[in-house]
Amino acid sequence: MKISQTASSKISLDNSVKQRFQIEHLLIPTAVVSSTAGTDVVQGLTQTSKTLPPRYFYDDRGSELFEQICELPEYYLTRTETGILQKYAHEIALKTGACELVELGSGSSTKTRILLDAYEEQHLPLRYLPIDVSGGMLENSALALLKDYPSLQVHALAGTYELALAQLQAKELASRMICFIGSTLGNLNSQECEVFFSKIKDALHVGEYFMLGVDLQKPKGILEAAYNDNQGVTAAFNLNMLDHLNRRFNGNFDTSQFEHCAFYNTTKNQIEMHLRSLKTQSVELATLNLKVSFTKGETILTEISRKFDIQVLQGELKAKGLEPVKIWTDDNQFFGLFLCQLQA
Repeated sequence: MKISQTASSKISLDNSVKQRFQIEHLLIPTAVVSSTAGTDVVQGLTQTSKTLPPRYFYDDRGSELFEQICELPEYYLTRTETGILQKYAHEIALKTGACELVELGSGSSTKTRILLDAYEEQHLPLRYLPIDVSGGMLENSALALLKDYPSLQVHALAGTYELALAQLQAKELASRMICFIGSTLGNLNSQECEVFFSKIKDALHVGEYFMLGVDLQKPKGILEAAYNDNQGVTAAFNLNMLDHLNRRFNGNFDTSQFEHCAFYNTTKNQIEMHLRSLKTQSVELATLNLKVSFTKGETILTEISRKFDIQVLQGELKAKGLEPVKIWTDDNQFFGLFLCQLQA
């Protein structure tokens, strides 16, 4: 069921802003919670090699900690991608021309402003379709943008990537660009990447664009430092997942009995984040009727972050008809920004 509405009446807005903003809810939150809550936790914790989905990082505290991670000296990813966008956004706008921006996992839309500025400088119309599971985040970030860009039109989509890509309405500008920045592709394994690229292809028309930001392969020491910062913020972020599960599913994880562990798997070219049990113990999540036993040293895999080779990724994109027309990197070649165009 889809419900379209303008901004919440609780927020005081002038009419010009209200007329330029629409939020479309692709899911009914209560239905989603009642039908699926915790099934992925049960599945992950009852496997021989235990896992938890990365989405459980992001309660309010987790989101706050991730914002802190992005500012850490060791965490080069955010500032490096931002630097590339600042350097080449004008070129991106020139290549695409008038183009509505569809952003997957838009969050606070901070880096999107760089692109909007570039299109605005060329006096091109501005239309933005942010996609995020959090309706509140979408509304807050959209309203901030609308106040700063008087000609901007925003049609926010609250839901998963899959739902939003499948239900995109006909574009209103001459072209469209789907943006997936922030290195989030690294959280998908190779099979999931292939499926994801197919969904991107299906959501575009020939000649339209896909912009992708990815973290590139680099020395192990640099990678591991980015996920094991000296201030312990990433460790707190990882452990907070257990606190989140405790609150959400009436659990009794003792975070003092687990430790953060992150390392670079050189065979799979990916960072792996784990939570390691410091003793043999049992944990219960009462709401899920789940009891889990851990041996000392046993781990839960909480996230992978794959690091890409430009040539290999270029071939995978081409195989889906997403032809890279330009690839930008920083001076150190730490990060890559791909601008692809769907071919016939």
